[in-house]
Amino acid sequence: MSDQVEVVREAEAWAADDPSLTDAEVLKQLIEQQAWDELSERMGAPLEFGTAGLRGLVGAGRSRMNLANVVRATRGFADYLLSRVPDAKTRPVVVGRDARLTSAELEEATRGVLTAARIPVRHFTRPVPTPIVAYVARQLAASGAVCVTASHNPPAYNGYKVYAEDAAQIAPPVDAEIARRIAQVGSTKAVPSGGSTELLEAVPESLIDRYFAELSALRPRLVADRAFPIVYTPLHGVAGEFTLRALAEAGFAEVHPVPEQLAPDGHFPTLDFPNPEEPGALALAEALADEHHAELVLANDPDGDRLAVAVKSPAGRWVQLTGNQVGVLLADYLLAAAPLTPQRLVISTIVSTPMTARLAEAYGARTERTLTGFKWIWRAALRLEEQGGVRTTFGFEEALGYSAGHLVRDKDGISAAVLFADLVAALRQQGLTVLERLQQLAREHGLWVSVQRSVTLVGQSGAEAIAQAMARLRASPPSRIGERDVVSVTDYMVGAEARPEWLPQADVVELSLADGRVVIRPSGTEPKLKIYVDLARDVHDALTVIGVECELTPEAQALADDVVRLLGL
Repeated sequence: MSDQVEVVREAEAWAADDPSLTDAEVLKQLIEQQAWDELSERMGAPLEFGTAGLRGLVGAGRSRMNLANVVRATRGFADYLLSRVPDAKTRPVVVGRDARLTSAELEEATRGVLTAARIPVRHFTRPVPTPIVAYVARQLAASGAVCVTASHNPPAYNGYKVYAEDAAQIAPPVDAEIARRIAQVGSTKAVPSGGSTELLEAVPESLIDRYFAELSALRPRLVADRAFPIVYTPLHGVAGEFTLRALAEAGFAEVHPVPEQLAPDGHFPTLDFPNPEEPGALALAEALADEHHAELVLANDPDGDRLAVAVKSPAGRWVQLTGNQVGVLLADYLLAAAPLTPQRLVISTIVSTPMTARLAEAYGARTERTLTGFKWIWRAALRLEEQGGVRTTFGFEEALGYSAGHLVRDKDGISAAVLFADLVAALRQQGLTVLERLQQLAREHGLWVSVQRSVTLVGQSGAEAIAQAMARLRASPPSRIGERDVVSVTDYMVGAEARPEWLPQADVVELSLADGRVVIRPSGTEPKLKIYVDLARDVHDALTVIGVECELTPEAQALADDVVRLLGL
């Protein structure tokens, strides 16, 4: 009973201070209905602000993504800027949004709180892809940026992504300082909002035009036939207008968008989960491609920062490429065209394919590994360029994220779509398919097979079980997994002082194998353990590539199963 009394007290206090009358009424009705479980969930742990900003289920209450939490987050961000950025009252903050159902309201609130704090704001007159927000922030030398988006989460979610003054995603310790300032915000209703309209300006279309001009300049110069059919889908997101324009300006005249998924729609009516990695997400696109005899499907996720690719196999079956495969193909394509000086730099993450290092070495390029996330990829890029002697050519992570040059200091699915279409055009000129080029790269740099496994548990008990499993792994790491010896163990919880800043302390364990590795890490946002297995073997001809891939893939899957058993999950 005492717990119920406490929940009711907290819910009443939150409702009384909620700037949304609708959300306040929801909480009051739940109290009247004595819906204790629902109230406890909504008034659970506060929605946590981290390097990804905010993200959560939309709804009323402390633990949900709503107007109150966005007002508080924006006031905390404003306080951070005013204290840490000397010219925060003259440099704008760029604010954008996707097309989710609550994004317009939350973006308007963000603008209002910032201008009330006397911080100038540049905003968009329509929903835009996240990489466009990041691009404009760099162009305007903004003090920061906010994009209201939940990327590829289900329709019931929304989020709030924050960029720092270098136009890259915030990273530690900035996230912690903003979180501290959010916690210091008093009454939510007392947060000033709706400052001078003189501080609010729309982003001019000329800046968006400049993005396409810079993308054109970034593309390798090649003379190739672009008259082949491509099917494209933005999965009901906001990238359609932008990616279709980019492809058209690049000379691809036979692009067929999926009509059912072209218009931005926060309900995502044709998809249960608008994530292009999900099985079946590209089904409509592949069916349309069959109608048009297209052999290439390109898909952006709803906020346009990721790219999925599907190609036809020799047997006529659709094959969706992994993020590692797309990353290696684009790295190879861009390295081949990039100037030799300064030294070319390719950056990927510790869970992305190790093949990247072999590829970069063959080109005489430097390669770096970072923790997962583009906040670390771009921290490494900017720091290494400051030190001199290198220029970032490409960055990618296995989760369908790619960044070419300095166009956007984050993942960008628009430019990646154009560059991949260019790559296909270049391969067609050589009489090659994408899958044949992958076989060539395997013969040149070794065949790498990557397998991922996720173990999802439930609630606090699930999180505790994962923490205990990681503790057991550290206390007694295996000397052998399956038929492979463990050569060495790297625990990223220790030794951070000897690593670069883009490899800080993290709850990650890497097991190096003979010709392979296993990386184990808990998810940062849910009770889920992620296991990444990569196995390699040198191969010398196309038949060997196919045979070895058929051999290594089940072994990698079995190794992932072995790790789950070793961890007792």
